[in-house]
Amino acid sequence: MLKRFPAKVSPADLAAHQLAGLQWTVRHAYENSPFYREKLSAAGVTPDSIGSLDDLKRLPLLTAQDLAEGYPFALRSVPFTDLVRIHASSGTTGKRKVLCYTQKDLDDWQSMFARCYELAGLTREDRVQIAVGYGLWTAGAGFQLACEKFGALAIPVGPGNLDMQIGLMIDLETTVFCCTASMGLLLAEEVLRQGLRDKLKLKKVILGAERSSSAMLATMKAGLGVEEIYDIPGLTEVYGPGTGLSCGREPGIHYWADYYILELLDPITLEPVAPGEVGEMVYTTLGKEGAPLIRYRSRDLTRLIVEPCPCGCTLPRHDRILGRSDDVVIFRGVNIYPGQVDEVLHHVEGIGSEYQVHLGHGSDGRDFMTVKVERAAGAGSVSDPELQKRIASAIKHKLIVSCNVEVVAYGTMPRSERKTKRIFDERNFE
Repeated sequence: MLKRFPAKVSPADLAAHQLAGLQWTVRHAYENSPFYREKLSAAGVTPDSIGSLDDLKRLPLLTAQDLAEGYPFALRSVPFTDLVRIHASSGTTGKRKVLCYTQKDLDDWQSMFARCYELAGLTREDRVQIAVGYGLWTAGAGFQLACEKFGALAIPVGPGNLDMQIGLMIDLETTVFCCTASMGLLLAEEVLRQGLRDKLKLKKVILGAERSSSAMLATMKAGLGVEEIYDIPGLTEVYGPGTGLSCGREPGIHYWADYYILELLDPITLEPVAPGEVGEMVYTTLGKEGAPLIRYRSRDLTRLIVEPCPCGCTLPRHDRILGRSDDVVIFRGVNIYPGQVDEVLHHVEGIGSEYQVHLGHGSDGRDFMTVKVERAAGAGSVSDPELQKRIASAIKHKLIVSCNVEVVAYGTMPRSERKTKRIFDERNFE
């Protein structure tokens, strides 16, 4: 692999590295996995078929359904004696997606994740409080082991119990807090409520496992007194969290293209989208032994950012996760996903981070949309009718749909330590 943090890497060197990794992955999967051998053979592909990166498009796509049908070890490509760990995530058909890891896989994952801590500017002096889930899920193990590999002090608390989290942050002088976006919002509001912000030594927050909005980030910064909040993407199928990190200088997430190839495809046509257009993230790993991925459809939606980043890191960038292709709802012929609503509401002054979108059938049989939003904490004198008008106008302009708007007081919408649901489709299509 390339250096632990190759801030400067030429496109030619990266392409050569990716081609070698793609060729190794296809051969490894073909020779060691009955599942992959059958799938590749059906597509007319052998290991010798891969002569350039353009041959990637010849490879068949992989889906979560494939993992469900081959449960539990659909992608296993090494003997069981070479496996050292199992992780799993929820499955779309009731069966968990089970992924197996060799020691090399774990070493690569830790190096990849440690790179995130390095890019975020952590040092060995930092004290990192980890408030994400442990167990079969990859989050806790990923955050903790990479922190230890990087050399910072790990405080593995796990999720929940805000009073305990705040108490430990104060007593242990935590400098970095790792959590979901929903938990970060809860924590910030609780710290403000108790008037404890000045007792914290917190410098940075690192978010994982959940899409965050600009309003949520602003609330966290204000409540916790931090200037830097980073977002770590990742999914269990691609090792786990740590596949990239949001840039501290510019919008977007630097992703580790020396460990995997990222394609963005139209989720309907399965053709590549143009740079700047939204597409589904499709992953091909370059050195994963236990359960390699070849063109795995993640269902996550984002767009590529092709402009050079002023931070100096030349590894490519994608935008934050904008939603999931299977979360898209169709309203009056328009495809809508949560990230689009986030983007619209971000530009409306006077509202907070919490919102819900409710879709239903009216008495006349027509679909209707109601957007429910909170006023911002300490919002000025803008009236509810004026906020409603601004929101409805912005949604009409950006999403080309009309909606009703309901404005509620700050703090009245439900909070959760887990991922927050945003869109509620209550329509009956039977």
